[in-house]
Amino acid sequence: MLFKKLLRTMALYKAQFISMIIMSALGIGIFVGFNMEWVSIEENMSSFFEETGFADYRIVSSEGFTEDELEKIDDLETVSQSARFFSVNADVVSNDSDTLALNVTTNSKVSFFTLIQGEEYDEKSVDGIWISDKYAQLNNIKIGDEITLSFMNVTAKGKVKGLVKSGEYMICVRDETQLMPDYNTFGFAYVSPEFYKNSVGFEFYPQIRVLSDADKKQFTKAVDDTLEKTSLILTKDETVSYSEAKGESNEGKTMGSILPVLFLAIALLTMITTMHRLTAKEKTQIGTLKALGFKDRKILVHYASYAFMIAVVSSAAGIGLGYAVAYAVMNPNGMMGTYLDMPRWDLRLPWFCVGIIVFIIALMTFIGVLSVKQMLKGTAADALRPYTPKKMKPLLIEKTELFHKLSFSARWNMRDIMRHKSRTAMSILGILGCTLLIIASLGMKDTMDAFVKLYYDGATNYASKIFLFDETPSQQSKALAEKYNGDMSGSVSVQLEEKAVSLDIYNIENDRVRFPAVKTGYEKLTDDGAFVCMRLKDEFSIEKGDTITLKPYGSDKKYDLKVAGFIRSVSECVVVSSSFADKEGIQYSINAIYTQTEKSDIESDEIIKSVQSKQMIIDSFDTFISIMNTMVYILVLGALVLGIVVLYNLGVMSYTERYRELATLKVLGFKDSKIRTLLVGQNFYLSVVGVTVGLPAGIGTLYYLLIKLAGEYEMRLALSVYSIIYTILLTVGMSVLVSLMVSRKNKKIDMVEALKDAE
Repeated sequence: MLFKKLLRTMALYKAQFISMIIMSALGIGIFVGFNMEWVSIEENMSSFFEETGFADYRIVSSEGFTEDELEKIDDLETVSQSARFFSVNADVVSNDSDTLALNVTTNSKVSFFTLIQGEEYDEKSVDGIWISDKYAQLNNIKIGDEITLSFMNVTAKGKVKGLVKSGEYMICVRDETQLMPDYNTFGFAYVSPEFYKNSVGFEFYPQIRVLSDADKKQFTKAVDDTLEKTSLILTKDETVSYSEAKGESNEGKTMGSILPVLFLAIALLTMITTMHRLTAKEKTQIGTLKALGFKDRKILVHYASYAFMIAVVSSAAGIGLGYAVAYAVMNPNGMMGTYLDMPRWDLRLPWFCVGIIVFIIALMTFIGVLSVKQMLKGTAADALRPYTPKKMKPLLIEKTELFHKLSFSARWNMRDIMRHKSRTAMSILGILGCTLLIIASLGMKDTMDAFVKLYYDGATNYASKIFLFDETPSQQSKALAEKYNGDMSGSVSVQLEEKAVSLDIYNIENDRVRFPAVKTGYEKLTDDGAFVCMRLKDEFSIEKGDTITLKPYGSDKKYDLKVAGFIRSVSECVVVSSSFADKEGIQYSINAIYTQTEKSDIESDEIIKSVQSKQMIIDSFDTFISIMNTMVYILVLGALVLGIVVLYNLGVMSYTERYRELATLKVLGFKDSKIRTLLVGQNFYLSVVGVTVGLPAGIGTLYYLLIKLAGEYEMRLALSVYSIIYTILLTVGMSVLVSLMVSRKNKKIDMVEALKDAE
């Protein structure tokens, strides 16, 4: 009997039940999806790095390392594996715009690859090339094809022996300036030490890569003592693949702690409000059951089962949605597949998700218990009396003359809002959540558009960047820069309080490179101090006018530089002008030239290491923008769904609550259109309040996400007037539309039935 009643009641209040299920499923789905994403990234990444011997440390020297030095490192107690390593960006001769990161390792257990297709690696091969399978696929390269590469002023021809993936290039970008991989023009390849030696004619390995469990301080001391010099040592955290993949994982954690909380909080509040009103509406039914002899416990279990069923159904739907969300992000052809290149994409459900879902089911059931418990107090006769809302005290404003000068609709809405505070609060919260998500999503797009304009349309005011070999004579570098009417720069690896940073020296005469200022515009380098990037400023609490000490690696020198200002940068760096560097006695060699000459028009030269086209960076960024736009559309759609579900549910419950009031208004001669105006007006007022609070809350959320999710890009927060207008129009429009949908029910009011005495 009670089961049949349960089904009938659920059918009667289907709109409320469906809305509660949707809200709970959305919250659980987003929670499960985002947490599955970051856990899956971490576990797949860890297994991939272990399989390919991703190096824990990289010891760097521009002079190169000998076999004797490698043996010394290998003999260290904390080192499990080590290898000399060489990497250079080589041009693909058959396609002038393509570049491959060509790698050589002397130990296939360190910084290696996993074979996807083709022959096993042969360390004695003199013509074998093992190439990125993604690059090969997009460029129609097959096993057995010949490829000619140009690097270090030599040309080497080889045959593709295998298609591979490497942990070192799990995020395959050239450097920090390229945000997204572009396998059409940039990939990676491995060759044997024999191939490398035969092509170049000598051995030169500027890195030793190491697998070690030691911490950096312990490892650095051991290496410096062994090699008897201060070495530049980079941890895996300072590599693009590891740091960016960890960044994606942290982004998932952050998003998983914000969006689901918002949806679940609204879902639980909706559950509290709806279950309270449902049991209030069912008060006479509860009294009837008591009169028929049903025990309080039986009735309690019956009504608690409503909440339990909602919790179970929404949890099941939420887990399914979570898997769908995680798969959409975490698959080779999904959003993350355009960024990460891994052999396995296994989805993992975190154990804590199961525990939290069980807790949510228990909490929602408990809400159902509390909702009906109050109605069970007293005798069956007490329960049979209809639910009466608590009496309202006159508002303070009602005692003023101003109140009586207000229109009837304004006075009626003010009283109704104060009478139903929980419903009002829920409506405002739903509108606030909708506004917050929309403004944060559109602001994210505005910020990214501003970032592109700031860095790639303004700061990188060149067509090509020419990389020169280290220790290139200054006269030759300047002659090449003059030939292509370019600006020059050099970099020195230095320590800033034990942290490895780059000291970049620029000679800017042709405005090819600009430096984004903290607020607006660009900073001009002067000869009276250094400019520090924002991340270093925040990390070390540096202020303008302070003096920072930089220590070059492999040298006992130190430079005490006065801070002249701060810039925004995509890399952690300190920037100075060449005139200031000369004044301070900073030793450096020019290693890059920036020119408006296209890459295809730059002639080969013995001092040119490689050439990077700005267009390659722009093309990869287009992919990033496309993915981000998709996320923005999804978030905006999710925000509108949240608002519609919450407001429609509350609107329907409000309609049933005010059924007698609305019937009274109709008896008094109010037309349906007038009543509709009353209801729509109230929602409009609440929308204004929700939007007013939601806009600053959304901007605050955007700022928080900008720091947490994109701090390494040092973006300026940007928000256009159009985004604010779109947010207001979408939110208010959605609210008015929902209230119009609910107000159509006024035509179905039976005035006689509604005004009958329930006694």
